[in-house]
Amino acid sequence: MTSPAEKYARSKRRAQFPALEDFMVDVGFDLDDFQRSACESLERGSGVLVCAPTGAGKTVVGEFAVHLALRAGERKCFYTTPIKALSNQKYHDLVERYGPDKVGLLTGDNAINGDAPVVVMTTEVLRNMLYSGSGSLKGLAYVVMDEVHYLADRFRGAVWEEVIIHLPASVTLVSLSATVSNYEEFADWLVTVRGETEVVVSEHRPVPLWQHMLVGRRMFDLFHDADAARKHDVHPELLRYTREMERRLELTDRAHGPGFRGRSRRWQPPPRPEVVDRLERGGLLPAILFIFSRAGCDAAVQQCLSAGLRLTDSDERAEIRRIADARVAGIPREDLSVLGYWEWLDGLERGVAAHHAGMLPAFKEAVEECFVRGLVKAVFATETLALGINMPARCVVLERLVKFNGEAHVDLTPGEYTQLTGRAGRRGIDVEGHAVVLWSPEVDPRHVAGLASTRTYPLRSSFRPSYNMAVNLVGSVGADRAHDLLESSFAQFQADRSVVGLARQVQRNIDTMQTYGEDAACHHGDFDEYFAIRVAIADREKALARQGASQRRAAAVSSLERLRVGDVIRVPQGRRAGLAVVLEAPTGGFGEPRPLVLTQDRWAGRVSPADFPGAAEVLERIRVPKHFNHRSPAARRDLAAQVSATGLDRHGSGRRGRRGGGNTGEDAEIALLKVQMRQHPCHACPEREEHARWAERRHRLQRDTDALRDKVAGRTGSLARTFDQVCAVLRDRGYLSPAGDVTEAGRMLGRIWSEADLLVAECLRQGVWEGLEPDELAAAVSMVLYESRREGDDRASVPKGPITAAVDAGTKLWAEIAADEADHGLQLTREPDPGFVWPMYRWARGEPLAQVLASGHNYDADMPAGDFVRWARQVLDLLGQVKDAPAASEGVRSAARKAIKAVNRGVLAYQAEL
Repeated sequence: MTSPAEKYARSKRRAQFPALEDFMVDVGFDLDDFQRSACESLERGSGVLVCAPTGAGKTVVGEFAVHLALRAGERKCFYTTPIKALSNQKYHDLVERYGPDKVGLLTGDNAINGDAPVVVMTTEVLRNMLYSGSGSLKGLAYVVMDEVHYLADRFRGAVWEEVIIHLPASVTLVSLSATVSNYEEFADWLVTVRGETEVVVSEHRPVPLWQHMLVGRRMFDLFHDADAARKHDVHPELLRYTREMERRLELTDRAHGPGFRGRSRRWQPPPRPEVVDRLERGGLLPAILFIFSRAGCDAAVQQCLSAGLRLTDSDERAEIRRIADARVAGIPREDLSVLGYWEWLDGLERGVAAHHAGMLPAFKEAVEECFVRGLVKAVFATETLALGINMPARCVVLERLVKFNGEAHVDLTPGEYTQLTGRAGRRGIDVEGHAVVLWSPEVDPRHVAGLASTRTYPLRSSFRPSYNMAVNLVGSVGADRAHDLLESSFAQFQADRSVVGLARQVQRNIDTMQTYGEDAACHHGDFDEYFAIRVAIADREKALARQGASQRRAAAVSSLERLRVGDVIRVPQGRRAGLAVVLEAPTGGFGEPRPLVLTQDRWAGRVSPADFPGAAEVLERIRVPKHFNHRSPAARRDLAAQVSATGLDRHGSGRRGRRGGGNTGEDAEIALLKVQMRQHPCHACPEREEHARWAERRHRLQRDTDALRDKVAGRTGSLARTFDQVCAVLRDRGYLSPAGDVTEAGRMLGRIWSEADLLVAECLRQGVWEGLEPDELAAAVSMVLYESRREGDDRASVPKGPITAAVDAGTKLWAEIAADEADHGLQLTREPDPGFVWPMYRWARGEPLAQVLASGHNYDADMPAGDFVRWARQVLDLLGQVKDAPAASEGVRSAARKAIKAVNRGVLAYQAEL
């Protein structure tokens, strides 16, 4: 029974917050304390920043803003999300509650009922509305920014800040964020730009998370209880067992003697199928197993299939097939074979799947739907899944605590660990969630305890002025007001706070360098002068080594291009080292040469210049049957036997490679520097190397200090200064008048939404794409968008003729822009990358998907379908902008319209069902 006091309190709340009480009747469940607090603040008219863990129910606050807008009538609410998949999901949810008449959707792909009182959209769509002064903004009362911590994203984060700064003051902002450690700083900034903003923070997970470690085949709790977790005290039994394992490994090390190399050869983590089986026996499925490698995710699925793992019953398999068939219904059957559909479906039907950016979106969406519905039980995923749509699991497994960030292998941060493990525990389904880390000798349980117990996920702004932003700002508010807006960004807010700490570090470095300088002093002469000569020698040697590597790469490319069917070569390095016969010569004209070969070990596949440290030498020729089928084991066995019968040495002497890599004489510049070094009086000092060690320390510290000084100078008023430099480039190129007004060309630039906005505008104005056929235009525009996943020494080849001319002209324009930027202290426009030109050209010409994917540049094997679709969709988006660009001629606009039709076919014509 309800007591009189409770009745009175409820009555008082209803009188104070009538809209919230109505909303609670609609949702049908009691709100958590943080949800109620945030909703009450909204009803009082305040903006809110809600920080809570994944799965805590932050979106309820956003849905209350929708309720407030609809309840008032004549008022609108825009619900923004960072990705289209989330927009589609939220659109479905709101339509289910309020009906299709009251809810609209605006993304790059879809426009449904855009004038509705509630519109779900990607953040970029709202940014573009604000700059164009869209009439849809009339009556806007609430904007919900879901996943607002995306403003830290280095590619797209600036959009969030632009929206927050530019929204009219009359709009109430609802910011929903993951738990961040500097929420006070972010809230302070929101108050300065948006006015009254209530901060509501909840550290409480609605589903408790238990941390474990899997050591071999034994599972241990990481902490004994909640109190131990707060103190970072690792479970004593886990510590004892891991120490015993390490002791056994050390004994094995001694038994093998001092010549035994590598701990990893002795310690093997449990096979992935065994891990999944262990989770199933422990009642911990469905699970997401994070592997920080696309290839690793695919290999894990294959390992589970090879082990005969099956996690589904016949009814589940039938439902999985129905979902998969529906998702790929629009994709031609011949393309499905190329995409490995049947192998993928086999894993899916067994309840096992991969999830990563290299997969076709249709495949990923099928995996997501099957997983959410509990049909797929184990998903091997890269960390991108942690940023994706709502896909919680009962258990999350981390195979390693190190990931590749694009430049180096780095340890997971506490914030990343929290984000990944936050997927564990499904609200309303699981009583508790579980996070499991696989133990290895390199993983200290105490380190894991630190990651699991630390809540440090700071929000860092990635905001910077771009050309498009500059013309839109100047055009809408004028140059002076634009300065004020930039100074009010979160980036400048953070920069001003950080300068004090940097200045202190510079002073500490100066004091330390003075001490190092005294230790490096030499009574024979000026040791700084002597050390500078040594540095010059080292720098020159590095430059020559880079040059030599480039020449060897060119020799490898040239030799592979000359290979013919039947040539026997030696693959000197990599997993496929040994003799091989060429089955298919490299196709001329696109990307780097990748001949199809059969090795002595019966492996058939493509090799690339990366497998050769120098030129590939033809050692022998043998006959290859005319219609040789490299997929036939018998045919591979017979031909591999012929290769072995040549009697050639599998590994070779290696002398040739060493001769080819060396120089006949010493570089003249290095020789002169070495003479100067030997003649210097400090060279004769008996303590020379001791002095050099101190000089090297000072040299490194000087480099670090210079970088810190640049940071201090750059952060003080940095955005306004960068904005002035951007405007100077725009004035020089005619996008702003000498008086600072936006010109006709500037207005055109303001409608180009691309990282290479200025380069696209210049290509249109200079007629770079004039006279191109639709397939040629699609290929040519791809170079301003595409960015290879890894750097290569060679530049991708492109089709000869008009495309080559367009690519060369675009590259020349980029060089001019880059020179202008350098003159003004900027580096905004990335060099065009023609690595996607061939795939795009072939696709636009209507060639089969298999040939298109085989023509990708800088890939070890075929280009992943997911990568192709992602870049091709960006090409479609840019073509859509070109067809409407006033600076483009009618011929270019017409070619763009035709190119869109040519490109939008097959796997690209597929649209996610709404």
